[in-house]
Amino acid sequence: MNRLITEEGKDDLLSRGFSRRQMLRTAILMGGASALAGFSPELAWAQDDDVKGEHTHAKIRIGQNECWTGPFAVGVAAGSAILARSNRYAPDDQRGDFIRTVSQVENVPEDHISPWPGSGEPLGRSIAVFCSPTKGLVTADPTYETPGRAAKFLDIPIKQVPLKADYSHDVRAMLAANPNAGVYYIVNPNNPSGTMTPMADIEWLVDNKPAGSIVLIDEAYLHWSDAYPNNSASHLAAAGKDVIILRTFSKIFGMAGARMGYFMARPDLVKKMQMYDGGTLSGQLPMPSLVCATTSLTAHDEIAKRRKELMATRAMTIDFLTKRNLKLIGPSQTNFVMIDWKTRSAKEMQAAFRAQDVEIAGGRWPIWPTVSRISIGSHQDMEGFFNAFNKVVSA
Repeated sequence: MNRLITEEGKDDLLSRGFSRRQMLRTAILMGGASALAGFSPELAWAQDDDVKGEHTHAKIRIGQNECWTGPFAVGVAAGSAILARSNRYAPDDQRGDFIRTVSQVENVPEDHISPWPGSGEPLGRSIAVFCSPTKGLVTADPTYETPGRAAKFLDIPIKQVPLKADYSHDVRAMLAANPNAGVYYIVNPNNPSGTMTPMADIEWLVDNKPAGSIVLIDEAYLHWSDAYPNNSASHLAAAGKDVIILRTFSKIFGMAGARMGYFMARPDLVKKMQMYDGGTLSGQLPMPSLVCATTSLTAHDEIAKRRKELMATRAMTIDFLTKRNLKLIGPSQTNFVMIDWKTRSAKEMQAAFRAQDVEIAGGRWPIWPTVSRISIGSHQDMEGFFNAFNKVVSA
């Protein structure tokens, strides 16, 4: 543990009532990518002996909300070019270039921005940083699992609050569930419901939460939403509110395997997130991933083109499913749709589609045992899904 957490970090944990066991587990949690696999649903699923290799062998891979294609061409070119200079840890100020670019795109001060290898690690880390044995975590139910898994691992209290009838976060019920929580977790658009929570609700929670807690806002899917870029909570970070806003390059930017992300927050919150390892994970990023991400952020025409393609394919998929009288949860503002089979379990349907060489997701959310998540792939991917659907449903 002495090598994994700074002395300042250990003192902070002790002051907040962490036991020795919880401190050891925090050290494991801070272990970076190797430790993340146990908390990330995607990485854990990929290592599951029951499905190992199945998702990569499937002809149609629409189970992990990956983009159907790779990084933008300009990003690939920039990332490839830096490889020739990767004999240097930092050939120039690539990290600074990334931060300056995010600042310009998001209209957030540079000292409010912290790059990370993906968004999963800071999601888990934030629970150790802002929660404690007496200050728990509050999430929606269902929602993305990483914070909840981290809290369970650290023996931190968790309250799960069902979504509202329109599938948005019930922020008032979340606050009532634990008026003294350390973290209130909002995913917007939510995974797995695919729905947006109104900004007014998020702002209400930020204004009414207990002092010293944070609202953790995960915007992994924001680029796929209809109102982007006018529906981000980044203005709350710029205004110095008690928020951490997370972004990833794993979705619209097609960089899931490149592991790039960042968060936006007040400088003191950034410092606290980096305190436990001295900023190691934020400072040591692969140059090709970093440069590819920087270049992609300003590829506005390509972003618009990819959004348009996704929305057209999503509409085609929703049309196909609704014509077959299936219940869809939504409306989806993401690159996936949720199907409630009602009388067939999600696990059963996943196995049936896998037999047709189509990988979908399901069975991860106890509150929704009959709901499957279908990622939106290419037009060709979805045509293949339709063909498999006709065989599976008629079986």
